[in-house]
Amino acid sequence: MAATNLLEGLLNTEDVAQILGVHVQTVRRYIRDKRLPAIRITPRLYKVRRRDLERFLRENRTVDEGVR
Repeated sequence: MAATNLLEGLLNTEDVAQILGVHVQTVRRYIRDKRLPAIRITPRLYKVRRRDLERFLRENRTVDEGVR
C-alpha cells in the first residue's frame, strides 16, 4: 500500500483546530487528555483520523448549538 493511501483521511492539528474553531494548543490538549484520538508521527507531529474527529464532534455537541 502506498504511503499516500495511508495518509488519506488524516488531518494535522492545524486543520483540526480550524475545523473546531479553536487554537492548535487546544487540539493538542484534547489529544494529550485522550479526548481526541491521534496518531503520533514524531514527538511533535500528530495526525487525527477524520472519523475520530467526526465522532469527537458528535460526542461534544452542546445543547444550545445553532441558537442565537
